[in-house]
Amino acid sequence: MDCQRFETLLVHLENGHVMVITLNRPDSLNAFNSQMSRELYEIFEGIAMDAGTLRCIVLTGSGDRAFCAGADLKERKNMSDEQWVLQHRIFERMVRAIRDCPLPIIGAVNGHAYGGGCEIAGLLDFLYASETARFALPETTLGIIPGAGGTQTLPRAVGERRAKELIFSGQPFTASDAFQWGLVNRVLPSSELLPAVLERAEKIANNAPLAVQRAKQSIHRGLQMSLSEALMYEIESYYRTVPTRDRKEGVLAFNEKRKPTFEGR
Repeated sequence: MDCQRFETLLVHLENGHVMVITLNRPDSLNAFNSQMSRELYEIFEGIAMDAGTLRCIVLTGSGDRAFCAGADLKERKNMSDEQWVLQHRIFERMVRAIRDCPLPIIGAVNGHAYGGGCEIAGLLDFLYASETARFALPETTLGIIPGAGGTQTLPRAVGERRAKELIFSGQPFTASDAFQWGLVNRVLPSSELLPAVLERAEKIANNAPLAVQRAKQSIHRGLQMSLSEALMYEIESYYRTVPTRDRKEGVLAFNEKRKPTFEGR
């Protein structure tokens, strides 16, 4: 996939298989406006249609102050109710595009992830965070509720009661809290964050891409089913990997005691 030029995003490839997407509005703490939402929708929808050689995605923010401060309230300041709803529909398309991305997405949360920024983080497959990162869903302090997945993804990560406390109060919480509660996988010094995420992304990208995608789909869909239905779905997904060239290559490489070369076929 070609790395296009975007107004609010920086996009580059690492080793041909890992795409790094950086939210790039540092003067606004990387808050997403209508333009950023359109661009995130465009890039993730494009990946869903044709991922090319991509196998993993990293999402982070520009600078060291914020991952994403949420929706840009300055842009929303004088909106009518109708304009607000129309803009939110753009946000909804962005959320669906990120949620439905077939490739694994790792978040490198390099600073504040507030409001919609916390919700975007919650949509990703897993998160590493800097020691200075902070999280919050403060929408109830503004007269609204989380509307980009927060009331659904946060309870799935930290549990219903903890999520209710955080959403009802709007209280910020630290990267250490997020780690202890299960929202974040690792907490690192800021200087070590992106290198650690890229190392993990490269490890994922070196695995059989079709198998990784099937595993992601099986986990996501299985969690919406009963256990018996989910086990059947897992078996169906497993059998789809059996006739692939990557499965044959993986077993052959194991027996020949060498590193496999996966093609995504």
